[in-house]
Amino acid sequence: MIRRRTVVALLASPPLLTGCGGGGTAAGRRAAPTAAARPAPGPASGTAAERAPQGTRGGRGAPGVPRIPGLGPKRAAAIPERCRQAVVVTGRGKNSPLSTVVLYQRTATGWQPGPTWPAHNALLHGWSAHHLVGDLRSPLGVYTLPDAGGLLPDPGSRLPYHHSRGFHSPGTGFEGEPLEGSFDYVVAIDYNRRPGTSPLDWTRPLGPGRGGGVWLHVDHGDPTHGCVSVAKSSMRRLLRTLEPGSHPVVVMGYADWLAG
Repeated sequence: MIRRRTVVALLASPPLLTGCGGGGTAAGRRAAPTAAARPAPGPASGTAAERAPQGTRGGRGAPGVPRIPGLGPKRAAAIPERCRQAVVVTGRGKNSPLSTVVLYQRTATGWQPGPTWPAHNALLHGWSAHHLVGDLRSPLGVYTLPDAGGLLPDPGSRLPYHHSRGFHSPGTGFEGEPLEGSFDYVVAIDYNRRPGTSPLDWTRPLGPGRGGGVWLHVDHGDPTHGCVSVAKSSMRRLLRTLEPGSHPVVVMGYADWLAG
């Protein structure tokens, strides 16, 4: 059970960081971000499907190739045709902070699943089709994954990797768990951010009120502000597997929404 006193204390304090689905102060833009239980920067405007040219959409791929299990026709169609890697985040429920992550690779015969990893998403309210700063929800949608970074040196990332002390994450999370190491490795999710920049970039094309800094990052054992978190070993595998030439995306939402 989540301790309400801890949640209130975190929400009342000034933003610490640029990751995990929130905003930040002017000082936060000048200094390194701090905690995973805080907001983050991020610059992309819309889903991968919204940015894909007409005629290039369609998660089914070639005729007769099955969809990714669990994805309905709308979600599958939102995956750009050129995409060959999809990180599927399936939430346990609309208001649940628990989810599962599977990395799929598209081949000539269809989408092939990799390992299944337990994950966390946003605290208390789970998911939203209209994510806002401080709503403690993760954004539903299909988003590209073009940029990575972290506090630790590049572990062999195929995506552009931004190594910076700005990914330092001191403090504690909603359950009092230490946040140190949460941003050892991150992959920027293109929600309200500018693709092709460091995950620490504060550009917000949809405006600051729509949040940003939504990342895949290292799990700290409890829910996030809006990011998706998995074990450090899983993050290393993602970084060593996702590659620009495969145009990777994340498909994220609760199970019933994904099936639509």
